[in-house]
Amino acid sequence: MAFIDYYKILGIDKAATPKMVKDAYRKLARKFHPDLNPNNADAKANFQQINEANEVLSDPEKRKKYDQYGTDWQYAEEFEKQKQQQSQSSRSRGGGGFSGGQSAGDFSDFFESMFGGGGGGRSRQAKYRGEDYTTEIHLELLEAYKTHKQTLSVNGNNIRITIPAGVENGQIIKIAGHGGQGSNGGPNGDLYITFSVANHSTFKRLGSNLFTTVDLDIYTAVLGGEITVDTVEGKVKLKVKPETQNGTKVNLKGKGFPVYKNDGQFGDLQITYSVKVPTNLTEKQKTLFEEIRNSL
Repeated sequence: MAFIDYYKILGIDKAATPKMVKDAYRKLARKFHPDLNPNNADAKANFQQINEANEVLSDPEKRKKYDQYGTDWQYAEEFEKQKQQQSQSSRSRGGGGFSGGQSAGDFSDFFESMFGGGGGGRSRQAKYRGEDYTTEIHLELLEAYKTHKQTLSVNGNNIRITIPAGVENGQIIKIAGHGGQGSNGGPNGDLYITFSVANHSTFKRLGSNLFTTVDLDIYTAVLGGEITVDTVEGKVKLKVKPETQNGTKVNLKGKGFPVYKNDGQFGDLQITYSVKVPTNLTEKQKTLFEEIRNSL
């Protein structure tokens, strides 16, 4: 397996703090988000890599294993077990076993014998990790708004999973141990689910924030008043200030999308007013507008 430098993908170095990891991920996720790069295969691939890098580097335990074992970080536990077994076996024979500092070749030989082949008697004892599976789940935007359950059929097996509210288009979630079955006592592979979230609503989504445009008649825009607008949870009433200009933005805090895996937290809904000019005016109405214009 080719080495993937997660630090390079996020544009940070190994000394980066958790906040730096989070900030770098958010910046790149916005840049390569599929909603902002439709029909761009490269952007989608970058977005998937960014998610993968963040999943590892934002988790202290995974990051520690990645820093120590690099490409083979997912097999760290198997390595440690094998290391202990060989050390005990070597001591019983009077040998040295694994020393405190292993070379890159030692690691490579170990992982090859455990997961990729090797020869002689050692290969007969090798534990082989199962194959990783990938699948897609297609959701509508409003389906991704609430936590819900779905049943997947993977390699003939039905898997009941919980989809957290706030999952994003292009996001990848790993379900550990639900890939191919390992052999010789090796661990199962993992299942990687890519979410495809379609949006046929009037809202545009960016992260946990929603955006929409609301038509505003010229009379309400000039004189002020009250209007009813749609949110994901239902309709709400808004007061419109007199002399509201076309393109005015109003922010409704907490009326946006759920924040992924943060129960009770929501983004905002930003409304942009589009002032509509009346058409098919009568002569009397035109005269009234003329009077207004002449009085200014």
